Amino acid sequence: MPQTTYLERRDQIETYFDRTAAQAWERLTSTAPVGRIRATVRAGRDQMRGTLLDWLPDDMRGLRLLDAGCGTGALAVEAAQRGAEVVAIDLSPTLVQLARERHLANLARERHGSGGGQGGRIHFTSGDMLDEALGHFDHVVAMDSLIHYDTPDIVAALHRLALRTRGSLLFTFAPRTPLLAAMHRVGRMFPRSDRSPALTPVAQPRLRLGLERSIGASGWREGRSHRVASGFYTSQAWEWTQ
Repeated sequence: MPQTTYLERRDQIETYFDRTAAQAWERLTSTAPVGRIRATVRAGRDQMRGTLLDWLPDDMRGLRLLDAGCGTGALAVEAAQRGAEVVAIDLSPTLVQLARERHLANLARERHGSGGGQGGRIHFTSGDMLDEALGHFDHVVAMDSLIHYDTPDIVAALHRLALRTRGSLLFTFAPRTPLLAAMHRVGRMFPRSDRSPALTPVAQPRLRLGLERSIGASGWREGRSHRVASGFYTSQAWEWTQ
């Protein structure tokens, strides 16, 4: 992996989500009212999360899942409800703490309600999703956690994850469309201190070629692909399996 570009980008993302945007993401990922633009983003993220969950087994008892870039933990919670042992990691300690608090609140409500509780469990932690100390997994989900990186960094990241994954890699990327390319160019015109880490539009054929040469050599093959476009949210889900 070109470590310099990946590490620089990672540090920018950590700073943005942990310091600048934490409160906005707390509201976006709740049920609190939001404006029209953020409502389209919320709806798009909900649809994308549902897509990725549909690609995971219904019964995940005995399976280990890495939620790489867990944010406030919604996907991790649903996977644990299917019985998975989930490692939920994010660069932002603030978002991870919020995810942990929401999870504990849900568990408390379940204990006092009529629900049967969760069969699995979640370990929340902050740090780099590529950390080898996290161990091996049956499935890895990286929802919108690679969308700020360019193609070589995405390929290198997935290669490292594939080495420790037995079943499937489910991830999203920002597809190269005329609208996203224009937004990317405009975003670069603003002073660095005034902008969030920009999405990096990726051409799927080029990404496919990189993955075929990388993880394809060890038996990984592409599976389903699905694009979600909801107002100001556009993201492409892709499945690769052993």
